[in-house]
Amino acid sequence: MQNRANRAFSPERAELLRQIPSVDELLAQPRLAALAGRVERSLLVEVIRTALADLRSRIAGEADLSACSEATVLLTDPRALEAHLQAAVERLLAHSLQQVINATGVILHTNLGRAPLPEAIVDEFRNTAMRYSNLEYDLEAGERGKRDVHTSAMLERVTGAEAAIVVNNCAAAVLLVLAALARGGEVLVSRGELIEIGDGFRIPEIMAQSGAVLHEVGTTNRTRLADYENAISESTRLLLRVHPSNFHISGFTEKPSLEELAALSARTGLPLVEDLGSGCVVDLSASGITEPLVRQSIAAGVSLVMFSGDKLLGGPQAGIIAGKRDLVVRVRRHPLFRALRVDKLTITALEVTLGAYLRAAWDEVPVLRMIRANVTELQRRSENFLRGLRPELPPDEVELEVADGSSLAGGGSTPTQALPTKVIRVASARYSAAQLEQRLRRAPAGTSVIARVEHDRLVLDLRTVFPEQEPLLAKTLSAALR
Repeated sequence: MQNRANRAFSPERAELLRQIPSVDELLAQPRLAALAGRVERSLLVEVIRTALADLRSRIAGEADLSACSEATVLLTDPRALEAHLQAAVERLLAHSLQQVINATGVILHTNLGRAPLPEAIVDEFRNTAMRYSNLEYDLEAGERGKRDVHTSAMLERVTGAEAAIVVNNCAAAVLLVLAALARGGEVLVSRGELIEIGDGFRIPEIMAQSGAVLHEVGTTNRTRLADYENAISESTRLLLRVHPSNFHISGFTEKPSLEELAALSARTGLPLVEDLGSGCVVDLSASGITEPLVRQSIAAGVSLVMFSGDKLLGGPQAGIIAGKRDLVVRVRRHPLFRALRVDKLTITALEVTLGAYLRAAWDEVPVLRMIRANVTELQRRSENFLRGLRPELPPDEVELEVADGSSLAGGGSTPTQALPTKVIRVASARYSAAQLEQRLRRAPAGTSVIARVEHDRLVLDLRTVFPEQEPLLAKTLSAALR
């Protein structure tokens, strides 16, 4: 068979191939010459070569020449080719991580970054993150210090623990604690608590990486204190309890209380370690969220508690380890701690978040403010939003209404608990609900909006929309409905 590279092309294809300019010719064009002042020449050359190779491939391909219409336009109009290459460079330079508007009503939306951080963090970033800081320097003693000091005292006050340290997430906290306290030995855990967390990661697999041996006790739905007692051997290093924050088992169930496990820990001298995950440190039951509190676990006698910083705590991504001082010291001395420690940005953000808790300034923490928002407030916001939006929409083509709905904490927290809310339901004569959802998400003329679809209606929940984002939401929604 004749080699594809050597086969004869039709006159039309051959002419198009001859029209492809050289890299040097393109670099001399005004738009691309201007770009050369903003990016390295090697990058610009690479982009041009890739684009030209794509053009050659499309022209020389098996497809009908009519399918190469874009290539034809680019080669017959030098300005179009310049613009095409400029757009390719701009896409490389553009930030992939960008602001979106979360109108789903899911407060801790894992795919959207979980907890939005307190606004005061921006000022602190300017002070400590964009300049030198005393991250690991003791200003009083004039010698090297430890980065733990910036958050440990605050965490101790918020949780009631004797000591606390921070690593980069809760899975890392579990890994580090088991590696430091149970490597080469057995860890007793109820079979009903061997959960899978986000992105397919499973607690047993994380535990295995620590070098500890998992010893399951009880059954999926029923585990008794005697199951732990009977499993204790010379190889046992600690007792592990995992709070099932992302699922719920109901019906014929049983498990020991924290107090019972703490008493067993005291009798045997085996540390009791609890992975609380969601990291709730204040009582949110008045707002409709009931989660075990970190302070309650510490008070019940749990040796170490591990929880996330970017869930119900409302701070940055972090894994917090709090509890008895001697165990925290042992964990901190493990070599893995240095590999898993947090940077100055996380410490700064955590300090600001914890400071709001110590001042009981709940509304400074966006997650708490959203959870505490009541139905009356959300009804008022929704009605005001629609009042301003309606004049911008095509008449007789759009149906808008405020209706009852439910918000979720999300982020692997409170799987069976929902917050009553008010939602905006949207129907269009031009587009289906699924099409509207896509148009909002792609938002070529504005900020992307993430919404949900229910019963063939687009649904927007302002609980998770910041008030200052409402004009952007109205602009994007108005454009999507046209």
